[in-house]
Amino acid sequence: MKLEQGQVWKREADFLRIVKWERLAIEYKQLTDLIDGEGTHHRVTKKEFCKLIKGAALYDPARDEAAFVDPDEVADQSEEAADADSAAEQSE
Repeated sequence: MKLEQGQVWKREADFLRIVKWERLAIEYKQLTDLIDGEGTHHRVTKKEFCKLIKGAALYDPARDEAAFVDPDEVADQSEEAADADSAAEQSE
């Protein structure tokens, strides 16, 4: 796997986002929540970063879309779908 700037790695309960990629060093931000973006910045060698992400998974927002879903938004969409279904039944 090639390391690239902007990649997000999921490791146990936190995320590691590569902020700056250099030939010999990586600057990354350690986040507990991707939505609020709060976290701490770190600078390590590539070798140290590779040890950090050993066992971690490259985060794919398309596959892990549920991590970004707002529960209130889902409830609103469910209510709208139910209203549309009941309106369709009444028109029949």
